[in-house]
Amino acid sequence: MALIVAVGLRASTATAQQPDQAAVIHQIDAAVAGRFDNVLGFTDVEHYSVYRGEDETHPAAEMTVRDTYKKGVGKEYTVLSESGSGIILRFGLKPLIDNEKTINLPGNVEKSWFTSANYEMKLKPGVPTDIEKLNGRDCYVLAVKPREEAPNLIVGTVWADVNGGTLVQIEGVASKSPSAFAGTTHMMRQYSNISGFSMAMHARAESASMLFGRTVVTIDYSDYRLQLRQNK
Repeated sequence: MALIVAVGLRASTATAQQPDQAAVIHQIDAAVAGRFDNVLGFTDVEHYSVYRGEDETHPAAEMTVRDTYKKGVGKEYTVLSESGSGIILRFGLKPLIDNEKTINLPGNVEKSWFTSANYEMKLKPGVPTDIEKLNGRDCYVLAVKPREEAPNLIVGTVWADVNGGTLVQIEGVASKSPSAFAGTTHMMRQYSNISGFSMAMHARAESASMLFGRTVVTIDYSDYRLQLRQNK
């Protein structure tokens, strides 16, 4: 009898601690909206590395850029340094940066946000509390699927901080291949909380194509300088 009672108590506690899905999604939506409303601009330094085949130690090409974002305008990139394969730099990294500029134009950037407007979101059941520790932060874990297919939208998982709903990590596969020659692209991005807002710190994308084989691109973000709205 004691064992049955103990099991029942544990089940009851787990049920009591399970978060409300609608409230969690609302919290994430609010965090994204808050970032857009309050971050008027920022600069950061981004280091891109491209690896070919099975070698993830020696980059085939590297590029360091300064990213300047202004709300209502978009992003501009200034190349600080580059090295390695000229072909990869010209046909790989530079188009990647151009694509980032396009994605972040006003009217486009809103379509890539991790919000319920763009994604179907469902809490992943966990034991015992539906909360997972990731990078030292307590997170809600949600399965996400985009409402429309696009190369920059993922089918996968989002980790959101239980304290405020800010993004901690995303991971999944691109919902649409960027070209007929490219295979599935696996993507991951990690975020830090800077001045209360999610800012990317590390990203990784792995893909395979008929022409180039296996390619891994990593991005490391540093030296953030945020321009925030002043509260009146």
